Amino acid sequence: MAAAVAGRGGLRVLVLDHSVEPGRKILISGGGRCNFTHLETKPECFLSNNKHFARSALACFTAKDFLAMVDRHRIAWHEKARGQLFCDGSARQIVEMLMQEAEAAHVEFGFTVKIDNVERDDTAFRVTTSAGIVQAQSVVLATGGLSIPKLGASDLSLRLAKSFGLSMVATEPALVPLCLEGNDADLAGVSLPVISSAQSAHTSRKGIRFEDGLVFTHRGISGPAVLQISSYWDRGAAVTFNLAPGRNVLADFQALKVARPRAKPPTLLEFLPTRLARSIVEDFPAQAMQTELANVPDRILKALAERVEQWRVIPSGTEGYAKAEVMRGGIDTKHLSSQTMEARKVPGLFAVGEAVDVTGWLGGHNFQWAWSSGAAAGRGAIARKQGA
Repeated sequence: MAAAVAGRGGLRVLVLDHSVEPGRKILISGGGRCNFTHLETKPECFLSNNKHFARSALACFTAKDFLAMVDRHRIAWHEKARGQLFCDGSARQIVEMLMQEAEAAHVEFGFTVKIDNVERDDTAFRVTTSAGIVQAQSVVLATGGLSIPKLGASDLSLRLAKSFGLSMVATEPALVPLCLEGNDADLAGVSLPVISSAQSAHTSRKGIRFEDGLVFTHRGISGPAVLQISSYWDRGAAVTFNLAPGRNVLADFQALKVARPRAKPPTLLEFLPTRLARSIVEDFPAQAMQTELANVPDRILKALAERVEQWRVIPSGTEGYAKAEVMRGGIDTKHLSSQTMEARKVPGLFAVGEAVDVTGWLGGHNFQWAWSSGAAAGRGAIARKQGA
């Protein structure tokens, strides 16, 4: 995106990629159909040390702007969930569209090119590569983050940014399954809708909740509600799930106690998957769970309702970058212009996308950040050239 915008602005642009083909992460995204944007993308859908940083770039190149490009290339799409747009066909259509946009702007490409070093003197950048040395007035760091290393993900952008004195926000896997230890692994295959939340020492991450699906795996927990909250989870902290969204569980229990006084407490959990209900029951005294509801104290009903509405686990970790959809953290936004993505103290150096400390929610927000920040950098490079 940065290359196409800069090229359309009259700049000579060279894209260097160590891969054999472009857009490998795009190709596998969305189950091969690419969730290419979210119509309701806004700064609140992103995690960053500077919660306002993404605002300018998102406003200058919106989801509707990207959708207009998709429509112009006659790529059929559909809205799978509210605001989440996918290709009807293959994710390769998005890659081909971006390549066509770049080629129309006379952008040049170099694949299977390894970048060894980037230096800057008073007049230009000197990029040392496996194919030789390139001189450039501007350099855009757009190599992504550490997620999905099997596709060639690397820390190149982070290393290069550090070499120019830019500091980092600690990086972690995000939008990633969480691992559990103990009996919870016996629930593999169980799924249900939940509301997820997580404890965090960071004020900006508190009060975040996601209502979506939870899936138990052989390693722990996954599903959209888990992937979303993983971005806000701090190691060692608890993750809490409301297993009955939309219900007043205690009121339901009390009503059932009146309607079926001879039933046993496990009956109260019939709305939950059987194995999960059994796991919850096993945490309570056996005698209480074998007593008829008419004789069960309200404190037991309240405790059982709280367990359902505040089912709490402490993950042992995540499944790491191999399973993470994105990386949290990255180049600290305090070093960058929010309008152009240019490093404030290194004129001509730009950083975009996943490499920057801006991490989006599930559902196309991270791709939109890539398009928006890339467009901002492209415009920034044009402005720099015109002002030279």
